[in-house]
Amino acid sequence: MVTPRVRPMGERAFLLEVGALGDVLPLHAALAASRPDGVTDLVPAARTVLVRVDPRVLPLSAARAWAIAAAAEAEPGSLTARPTVELDIVYDGADLAETARLLGVEADELVRRHVDAEWRVAFTGFAPGFGYLVSDDWPFDVPRLESPRTRVPAGSVGLAGVFSGAYPRDTPGGWRLIGTTAARLFDPDAASPAPLAPGARVRFRPVPAAVSEVRPAPIDRSSPVTNGRTDRQVATGERMGAGDAAAAADDAAADRSIRVVEPGLLATVQDLGREGAASVGVAVSGALDRGALRTANRLVGNPEGAAGIEVTMGGLRAVAQSELWVAVTGAWGTVRIDRREVDPYEAHAWPAGAELHIDWFAHGARAYVAVRGGLDAHVALGSRATDRLAGLGPAALRAGDVVGVRDDATAPIPIAPPAGWGAPRDAEFELELAPGPRADWFTADALATLYDTVWTVSNHADRVGARLDGPELTRVRTGELASEGMVPGALQVPPSGRPTILLADGPVTGGYPVIAVVTDPGLDLIAQARPGTRIRFRHARPGR
Repeated sequence: MVTPRVRPMGERAFLLEVGALGDVLPLHAALAASRPDGVTDLVPAARTVLVRVDPRVLPLSAARAWAIAAAAEAEPGSLTARPTVELDIVYDGADLAETARLLGVEADELVRRHVDAEWRVAFTGFAPGFGYLVSDDWPFDVPRLESPRTRVPAGSVGLAGVFSGAYPRDTPGGWRLIGTTAARLFDPDAASPAPLAPGARVRFRPVPAAVSEVRPAPIDRSSPVTNGRTDRQVATGERMGAGDAAAAADDAAADRSIRVVEPGLLATVQDLGREGAASVGVAVSGALDRGALRTANRLVGNPEGAAGIEVTMGGLRAVAQSELWVAVTGAWGTVRIDRREVDPYEAHAWPAGAELHIDWFAHGARAYVAVRGGLDAHVALGSRATDRLAGLGPAALRAGDVVGVRDDATAPIPIAPPAGWGAPRDAEFELELAPGPRADWFTADALATLYDTVWTVSNHADRVGARLDGPELTRVRTGELASEGMVPGALQVPPSGRPTILLADGPVTGGYPVIAVVTDPGLDLIAQARPGTRIRFRHARPGR
C-alpha cells in the first residue's frame, strides 16, 4: 500500500505526497481506477499527485477520504502493462558530445545506454505533451544548462537530472539536447492527444538522419476564421491584404459573423476553458474574469460557457457581417456601436455593417464581448479558448480576421440588465487566500508579512501570471522543490521571495513552493488588476 500525506491546494484541490518518484505512478493508477464523479483531474508529478475537484459535485472532504482509501489499494512497483511507444531518434543533438564528457563516458556509450533503457512517462508538464521519462536502467543525473536556450526546436530530445524528454513544440528550455525525433508528440484533435501520457512505456529507436527528417508542422486551422485566410497564409503566418480581407468578408456575409478591424492591445477568443487535461500538460485557460464572461453571455441569452472575446486594455474595433446582438462586460471604457455610445452590461442590437468600438479602458484590464449565439472557433480538447503559453486553440485575433457566430442561444434576451454593475475597482483589491501546500517552507514572519503587506501588481502580468512587488518572503527550507501540480490562483514564491499568482494559462506543474492559493472570486478580481494595482490578502472564511 501507499500512504500519502495530504496537503491542501486551495478550495478545489489537494496534493497527495509520497516518498519517492517510484510511488507516484502506482498511486496515480489506483486513483484513476476508482475515480468518482466530481474529481476533474489527476495530475502526477515528481513526488505528488494533484487531485482537482468540483466541490459542487463532490465535497473536498469526501474527495480526500476517497483518495486516502484508494491509495491504500496502490501497490508500489505494480503497474498495468501498457503498449510501448517507440520513438525514432537521430542522435545528432548539439549537446551530445559535451554531455557525454560531463558524465565521463564516450558519446557512443551514452547513446547505447539511452537506447537500451526502457523508459516510462512519470508525469507531464512544462508544455502539452511533454513527458518526463524515467528508467531504472538509466544511471545518470545530468546537470541542466547554466544558461537555458531561448528556443529549443520541436522534436528535440534532451536530458536533465534523471529525466529524458522530447519537446513537442518550439519553446525555451535548459535541457541538454542529444537528438531529434520526427514523432508528433501532441495532437489536440486526436482521441489520445499525448502519446507520452503518464504511465506510458517508451523506447527510443535510432534511425539515420534521412529517415527521421523532421516533418513540417501541420497547417494550423485553429485560427478563429476559417479565418478569412488561405491555407498558405495560415501556414506562413502571412497577414491578409485588403483584397483578401474584402473577399473573406464577402464569403462570410452569407453567414453570421464579425470582422475584426483592429484588435487593440490583445483580443482572444475565450470560453470557460478546458478542465480535465492537466495530466497531459494542458492548462485550464479560458476567460480570466469568468464572472464577467458569464454575465455577458446571460445578457444575450447564451449558455454561460459560450465563447466570446476577451479584450485586454481596450482598443477593439469589429464590424458585424449580419444582424447581431452584443453585450460588453468587465473592464470600463466607452463602448460605441455605429459611433453611438451605448451602455455596458446591457444587450444591444448590432446592425449589419455597423462598427463596434471598445475604447481604451479607464478602469479594469479586461472586457468581454458576447454575441448572441456564441462565437465559433476550432474546438481543441473540448474548448474554443486561446492558450497563448501552450499555443493551443485559436490564434490571437488580428486585423482582417473573420469570426463566425454560432446559433447556440438558449434563452431570450433579458428585458432588464442586471442590477448593481459599475466600473470595476482597480486601485486596491482585497483577496481571500486558502491554504497552500508549502506554507511550512516559510518562516512565521513570512506568513505574517504575506497578510500584513500591501502588495503591488508589477509590470510582469499577463494571462500566465501576475508577479507582485513587495517584501521578500523568507524560507526556512532552501533548495529546489520537486515539480508538483499547480492550479490557477497558486501563489508561487521563487528564490527572489516575491510571489507570483498563477492564472488561467499558467503551467500545470511547477518547482516553486506555493504558500497559499487565491480563491475563485479573487481570480476574477485579479483579471481586472493593472500594473500598479494594490493588493491586500486575508484568510478565506472556513467552509466557504
